[in-house]
Amino acid sequence: MNPAGRDGADDLPLHGDLDLALRLFVTLVLAIAVGCEREWHGHPAGIRTMALVGVGACLFTGMGMETIFGARVDPTRIAAQIVTGVGFLGAGTILRSGGEVHGMTTAATIWVVAALGMAVGFGFYGIGIFTAALVLVTLVAIRPLEHRFFKRHKARAETEESAPT
Repeated sequence: MNPAGRDGADDLPLHGDLDLALRLFVTLVLAIAVGCEREWHGHPAGIRTMALVGVGACLFTGMGMETIFGARVDPTRIAAQIVTGVGFLGAGTILRSGGEVHGMTTAATIWVVAALGMAVGFGFYGIGIFTAALVLVTLVAIRPLEHRFFKRHKARAETEESAPT
C-alpha cells in the first residue's frame, strides 16, 4: 500500500470515540433539519426517521474507519452496502395508487440523508452541511414552483387539500 492510503486516496483518519461522537452529533443535527421539513409537510418519514437513517449511516461509516479492525475493513465497501440498504428502505415509502405514484421525494430524501451521514462519517463536515442546505432549499423552494408552473402538481395539491383528514 502506498503512503497516501488505499488506491492513492488520502487516509481519512478517525481520532477516537470523541471524534466519532462529534460526527454523529453533526449528522443528527443535519438529519433533524431535513426531517423537520418532511414532518412540517406531513410526510410519513419525518424527524425521527431522518435522524435514525443519518446517524446509522454515519455510525456504519465511522466504524468502518476504526483502526481496531485494521486493514481488513474497507470503508468504501461499507458505504456501498449503506447505499443498497437505504435504497431498500426508501423503496418501502413509495406507493402506487392507480396512475399516481406517491413517496418518491420521501424515498429520495431518505437516500440523501444517508449520504449526508456517510459524508460526515468520513469527516467531510463542510460538504455535509452544504448538501443539507441544498436539500432543504430544494424541498422548500421547489414546491411552490411545481405548483405554479406544472398543472399535474397543482391538481394533486388541490386534491390533497380537499380530501377529508
